[in-house]
Amino acid sequence: MRSFEVQNKIKILPENLANKIAAGEVVNRPESVVKELLENSIDAGAKNIEVMIKNAGKSLIQVIDDGEGMAEEDALLCIQRHATSKISSVADLEAIQTFGFRGEALASIAAVSIFELITKRSVDELGTIIKLDENSNIIKEKDAFQKGTSISIKNLFYNVPARRNFLKSNATELKHIIETFKRISLSYPEISFKFYNDDDLIFDLHASDMHERMKSVFTDDILDAVIEVKEITDYMSITGFVTKPVYLRKAKGEQYFFLNKRYVTNRVINHAVFTAFENILEKGDYPFFVLFLIIDPKKVDVNVHPSKLEVKFDDEKEIYSFVNAVIKKTIGSYDLVPSLSIEGTEQKEALRLQNFRNVEREDFSDRPFSSPQSANNVKRPSIFSEDDIDRLFDNINKDIKAGAPSSFDAHPFDEKQPKEIYHEADNSSAQLETPFIVSLHNKYILSQIKSGLMIIDAHVAHERILYEIALQSFDANMPFSQHLLFPQTLKLDPADYQLAKDLEPYLINLGFALKFKNKNVVEIVGIPSDLKTEHEVETLLGILQEYRKNEQEKQLEVRDNLAKSFSCKAAIKAGDKLNEKEMRILVDKLFATSMPYVCPHGRPIVIKIQIEELDKRFGRTS
Repeated sequence: MRSFEVQNKIKILPENLANKIAAGEVVNRPESVVKELLENSIDAGAKNIEVMIKNAGKSLIQVIDDGEGMAEEDALLCIQRHATSKISSVADLEAIQTFGFRGEALASIAAVSIFELITKRSVDELGTIIKLDENSNIIKEKDAFQKGTSISIKNLFYNVPARRNFLKSNATELKHIIETFKRISLSYPEISFKFYNDDDLIFDLHASDMHERMKSVFTDDILDAVIEVKEITDYMSITGFVTKPVYLRKAKGEQYFFLNKRYVTNRVINHAVFTAFENILEKGDYPFFVLFLIIDPKKVDVNVHPSKLEVKFDDEKEIYSFVNAVIKKTIGSYDLVPSLSIEGTEQKEALRLQNFRNVEREDFSDRPFSSPQSANNVKRPSIFSEDDIDRLFDNINKDIKAGAPSSFDAHPFDEKQPKEIYHEADNSSAQLETPFIVSLHNKYILSQIKSGLMIIDAHVAHERILYEIALQSFDANMPFSQHLLFPQTLKLDPADYQLAKDLEPYLINLGFALKFKNKNVVEIVGIPSDLKTEHEVETLLGILQEYRKNEQEKQLEVRDNLAKSFSCKAAIKAGDKLNEKEMRILVDKLFATSMPYVCPHGRPIVIKIQIEELDKRFGRTS
């Protein structure tokens, strides 16, 4: 009878092998080592930190700091797994305010490199040297050093060839290292940083404030391209910088978000910022930003990923709303109307967009029909009564007649034309006379403003107005429709028929009243009050086509997509003639919107030419 020897299959891994496996979670490239060592130096209270790199970190990574240093016993323990000074209980995990805290970074790094640690506290006469040889043997020495810690990592992944083979080119690995260095140095402007690559000093960042650190890390003129963000509340605070719309980038990687001074990636925050810029962004544009969010550590979980790059918030909706509102408010503090200047020689002239200027909130002093009092936050007078505006605007399309006479068809030098906008009535207030307003080629509206001439694209201005009306109608959920005397029918292809059925609740809120018949036939019995009655069929078809196009190209949310599609197809078209009163109402409604400068698709609505530019072209000196 044969006997079988039973062998155990499950074994405890040797310590050195376990450390190499753990290293795969914490250390995947030289950049990971730089990140962990820099964060340890900051946690140690360092005021000066130096980083030295050779061969893109493959040959040498050395980080030297003047932090508090370690005692000999701590130096020996720090390279052991699960050894840390950052936490001591489960409760500490709920309020983490330091960087690395899992007790695996140094042990993992030491397992895949030639490791050397030199450290000294201010109270010690001699410092401690800890070395690990190729067989993971610990060598301990004593010598005289300055206070602080120096860690050298040589021949990274020398004993894990497969991992080393997966490293990219030196240029790529160095790029990742520098990016991490920039992130951490941005987060701590009060610390001095130096960065050496192959003995060349690349960065020499002196301790300073955030403005100076921005100039040191990016370019000297970076502050000219950004707007400062600052909103402090008891619950959370956000500070930093966002790009001015004129400096939008094509690069997706230039977004820096720091949570309690820790660089993290979070789609919620990115989307909140992008949405605040959505009316200004064109396809492929990304806003540059450097933002710092401070929140109670108990309200966020940073222990989601070994690299600590991902976080989870207790209340993502609240964070999203807060960030989005603050960025919108910040963008709104700048005049987004580009000014045109004329430059060049007699042989060659060109129009150039000038930078945007800073304006106070609620400053309407440089808008059409605003009085000088508006600059002092006094509510600007309306040209018409609210009833008059509502009545006329609701029918703005219906009243457009192809041959309707315009108030400004007369000769431009007619004596009846108003010559001045503003005049002083007394010492305490300024009164408003009716400014001139004229249509150019039935496309643009020209109006005098305090600083010169404002030009408005009528179609995209109406788009912006209808877009915001559509969003308000979705929120109000109180549909209002003008019923047609003779309902219109149209036959759709099966896909558009199904799309119309899916969108019916939203179309009803916009003001459409539809009946779905057999054989993909739709009957239009009511339309929005803003829609011209002769164009209901082509407008509905256009909305469906635009919606499907936006869905494929931009992946917009349903309400936003439909609002943009509706505003695009229902707005007045180039060639539609507006009389003087309709133009004034259109402009008045435009500047009552939340973003009167760009249409929902990102196209500019308004530009202006300064009076100084006109004077220059006509040779006027006064």
